[in-house]
Amino acid sequence: MKKRLLFIYVLALVLSVPSIAYAMHISEGFLPPSWCIFYFILSAPFFILGMRDIRKATLRNKDIKMLLGLVAAYSFVLSAMKIPSVTGSCSHPTGTGFGAIIFGPFVMAVIGVLVLTFQAIFLAHGGITTLGANTFSMGIAGPIVSYTIYRLLKHKNKKIAVFLAASIGDLATYFITSVQLALSFPAKDGGVFISFIKFVSIFAVTQLPLAIVEGIVTVMIFEFIEKHSKSELLSLNEVI
Repeated sequence: MKKRLLFIYVLALVLSVPSIAYAMHISEGFLPPSWCIFYFILSAPFFILGMRDIRKATLRNKDIKMLLGLVAAYSFVLSAMKIPSVTGSCSHPTGTGFGAIIFGPFVMAVIGVLVLTFQAIFLAHGGITTLGANTFSMGIAGPIVSYTIYRLLKHKNKKIAVFLAASIGDLATYFITSVQLALSFPAKDGGVFISFIKFVSIFAVTQLPLAIVEGIVTVMIFEFIEKHSKSELLSLNEVI
């Protein structure tokens, strides 16, 4: 019964993906080659740790694979909901906080690579050259923040912990994206700092309400998972 409910939910999420494509994340060719290489190298160790964690979790309980698919579908769908923000990027929910809460932060590096690669190749969202940069902001930095917040607050108020983990993790992604863009394109007057202020302030207009919505939706989805996948969550708690 639990597997059937999860399958139906994953299918509903996948079928709800918008069919109209717009540029999202940091676009193909937008970053200088040196920065692209830097972020690929920076992201690689987290990807390796994520593969290790996935292997440990799935060896312990094979039913985890269905839950892993749900987490990936949730991230894919939310990160496909985009609102134009600045040239070369845009604002959108990330969905990675949810996965970080359940699987830990490193697994989301792997899921982030898969989601971003699929979107870059088939939906023209983001890019292959900027995959490392987008993975670092959405699949690494955001999930680490989400996981840390959840672990610190879950014993006080779990709903608040999930909400803050998802919403602040979302904002952390765009904080890092703003840093990435500022480092690559410093302002003529004021340098990196002024450029960062420019990017982060424009992002905030659309990202703040999106982060709140993502937090609320994530609480609802997490409660569903807690209700129907208790054994899987208990198994994961012993691994992460």
